[in-house]
Amino acid sequence: MPEASRFPPMGRYRALFLLALAMVLAMSTWFSASAVLPQLRALWSLSSGESAWLTIAVQLGFVTGALGSAITNLPDRFSARHVVFVSTLAAAAANAGLVLADGPATALALRFVTGFFVAGIYPPVMKVMATHFQRGRGVALGLMIGGLTLGSATPHLVNGLGGLDWRTVIVVTSLLTVAGGLVVLLFVREGPYPFPRAVFQPKFILRASRDPAVRLVNFGYFGHMWELYAMWSWFGAYFAESLRVVGVIDARLAAFGTFVVVGAGAVGCYAGGVLGDRWGRTRTTALAMALSGTCAALSAPVFGAAPALVLALGVVWGITVIADSAQFSTMITEIADQSYVGTALTAQMAAGFLLTVATIWIIPLMRDAVGWQWAFLVLVPGPALGVLAMLRLARRPEAARIAGGRG
Repeated sequence: MPEASRFPPMGRYRALFLLALAMVLAMSTWFSASAVLPQLRALWSLSSGESAWLTIAVQLGFVTGALGSAITNLPDRFSARHVVFVSTLAAAAANAGLVLADGPATALALRFVTGFFVAGIYPPVMKVMATHFQRGRGVALGLMIGGLTLGSATPHLVNGLGGLDWRTVIVVTSLLTVAGGLVVLLFVREGPYPFPRAVFQPKFILRASRDPAVRLVNFGYFGHMWELYAMWSWFGAYFAESLRVVGVIDARLAAFGTFVVVGAGAVGCYAGGVLGDRWGRTRTTALAMALSGTCAALSAPVFGAAPALVLALGVVWGITVIADSAQFSTMITEIADQSYVGTALTAQMAAGFLLTVATIWIIPLMRDAVGWQWAFLVLVPGPALGVLAMLRLARRPEAARIAGGRG
């Protein structure tokens, strides 16, 4: 039966709401292990390096899954909705497997598999969204990244409810992921604007790397990614230690505060989409990275201050650290040669997520060497260099093709 005949007409904003809801639910497995990391460290006597690898494994699995999906054109060969649903089942199963893990080796393998199948959720959901929006895709994409942000924050909310065994958090986030897949499968259909087939052709990676404008966009994106996932992964531990310094020993408060900080990024995603479309993407991304980098720098002097002050800084950081994310991908679609835009996007995402491995691993080493007060300072150079790349891009002639001439 034809796809359209099985569903009633759907407004694009209803589709956007349902897809954003699905993203919130389905992405909850990403940071599930990070949310319960203190319990896992105690249970398995994990070192700082082993703790970091629980998150790094997800990143590496995601990169592997994304490249595999691009090379095989999986979302083009099969219904994107069905790819999402099957991927949510697989990601949820791998995540739930943690409750049976007998040590860090098994847990690392399961986290890698979780990330691998999350790659079958995030990009295909974005593709389905794009089929509903010919105009306003910048804001729509921002809202979808906002859904990813809330989904990443959800495990901290579940953990922050208090009194929950870590196994309960893992099971709940797995069930939420399946629920997200069901929303896409049962209540969403593809829209009236089919997404162009994006063929991954490795030979075009070299061509893309020779394009000065594309290179600057990627440098900006790499600066953004240098900071983003390390902040998301470790802010909870930083906040908990800051609370301990002032005599507040409350794991629930630390977890709930982290949910607020990471979840606040959803506001930044929407604001970044609006500003990018109306004010210009180069200026929007430069402003977001300047603000987030400043927050990273301020994490040192506010450490151990009043909890409300630390949390306020965290909220501003959470909003600005993700506000520019969608704009980098949008700029690639606007300035890259359309014959290799799919390859350019895939290469950008793969390199960016590989870069996150470095900072997720470095932060706990910095914590051991100099303490949590100074650990986040290692993130500052990333957004600083990203700002410079965006300011240089704004002066290039290709900027006329960005955001309808707004640059």
